[in-house]
Amino acid sequence: MVPKGYTGIAIFPFIFLKYRSLKEDIVLLNHEKIHLRQQLELLIVPFYILYFLEFFVRFIGCRNWQQAYRNISFEREAYINEKDLNYLKLRPLWNFVKYY
Repeated sequence: MVPKGYTGIAIFPFIFLKYRSLKEDIVLLNHEKIHLRQQLELLIVPFYILYFLEFFVRFIGCRNWQQAYRNISFEREAYINEKDLNYLKLRPLWNFVKYY
């Protein structure tokens, strides 16, 4: 279920992990929980539309899969804040917008 090259994926309302042992990785889980919040805020389906549209635009611009992925606003928010385990408690609504 987890795409090659990735360790986890959030598909509302679930988090899928590549390995069972990753259930102990609180930073990874926090990253994926940030994505769940983003998905919920955008009523799930629009999140995926925006996610893939933004990826496509960024990929066309840089022609590099990993760079395009890392620069998606949703990923930028999650990566920048994944180590802050209190982030979701204080996060403003639609905060991913500031990462565009």
